[in-house]
Amino acid sequence: MNSAEKDFHSLGVTRQFINAMEDMGYEEPTEIQVKAIPRLLAGQDLIGIAQTGTGKTAAFVVPMLQRLKYASIDIPRAIILEPTKELVIQTESMVRKLMAYTDLRAVAIYGGAAIKSQRQALEDGVDIIVASPGRFMELYLSGHLKTKKLEVLVLDEADRLMDMGFMPQLRSFLEVIPVKRQNMLFSATFGEKVESLSSEFLEFPTRVEVSPQASTADTIEQRLYHLPNFKTKLFFIERLLNAEDMPRVLIFCRTKDRADRVFRFLERKVEGEVRVIHSNKGQNTRINAFRAFQEGEVRVLVATDVSARGIDVALVSHVVNLDIPRTIIDYTHRIGRTGRAKNQGVAISFADPSEMFYIKKIQVLIQMQIPLLKAPKDLEVMDFLPREERELAMELDRQKKLADPTFKGAFHERKSVLKRKGLL
Repeated sequence: MNSAEKDFHSLGVTRQFINAMEDMGYEEPTEIQVKAIPRLLAGQDLIGIAQTGTGKTAAFVVPMLQRLKYASIDIPRAIILEPTKELVIQTESMVRKLMAYTDLRAVAIYGGAAIKSQRQALEDGVDIIVASPGRFMELYLSGHLKTKKLEVLVLDEADRLMDMGFMPQLRSFLEVIPVKRQNMLFSATFGEKVESLSSEFLEFPTRVEVSPQASTADTIEQRLYHLPNFKTKLFFIERLLNAEDMPRVLIFCRTKDRADRVFRFLERKVEGEVRVIHSNKGQNTRINAFRAFQEGEVRVLVATDVSARGIDVALVSHVVNLDIPRTIIDYTHRIGRTGRAKNQGVAISFADPSEMFYIKKIQVLIQMQIPLLKAPKDLEVMDFLPREERELAMELDRQKKLADPTFKGAFHERKSVLKRKGLL
């Protein structure tokens, strides 16, 4: 399709949905929308491989809404399954915006929220459900959710659904929905687990892919700094936030404790509001923090990987990996929070000596070297946290043993020296 043809009308999208997208700021379709929308409007089953920030949600929502057209019966005709409650809320919000010029009805269903209000929403009548698998099955098994008129099924973030162990619920789900339906599977990657899942519920699917698997968007500038420990990283991010234009920043930490430490430090040290979200925070706290970040009321949001796929904010200016993820595919999910919807973004990673092992693997995955920058000469090197230096040394030993099974570890070597000196 040449550039002159790249508009939503030429893809087969009708005026009411073009109007809704214009209200949302869509000017022209993204690559995944160009490839997916005509095929889905033709009724094909589809596998879409697309990294975050490519416009894939609209790519499956618009054809789904156009197929349903208008509210009719009171039981759902389309279901979108998401791996996390944050994504359920986010996707349902997108559905509501896109169906603004219709009388279609949508509801979000997820665990951790009052099930009574979700039951009532289903009883009031609904066309589209956006759900997490566990809560969906809970409502189905209690008799409050009917599936006999289902026309469209979407599995979004399928690789994440697999990683989170949802396969048993998905198999149970597939057993209770009509066989005759249109199916869509969207995923950032297409590994063995996702391929196996697709073969179980897709019938002669068309596959579209808009970028190499696990690639990073061209709109993201990546930077890497070598820093020795957590406190030095903490003081450096404070310095960056106070010195550079960083209006909307998402900081990722490896653990909940580290995320809380970053939050407590930065809320006292930098301008603008700072919030933190992780699995120990109450659901309302997490949702409110995300919405405030989305609306620009919060400048810095500190998070663990529970939120790596759950944040869709078009204008995140910077993503900071205060800790390097040890599941290397999470690097692409994290930095994919910036550079979205054709906006420019910056991804900054801080790596201590033990994390360079993962940086090397990430660089192989994304098929590029992350530019290494020098930390300022006057940046003070801080002390290690209690036990941090020992944990770093143990991690380096573990990495050396992976490379050389005969390596006995630095602790073993120190013990041998002490024995030779007669000190043990």
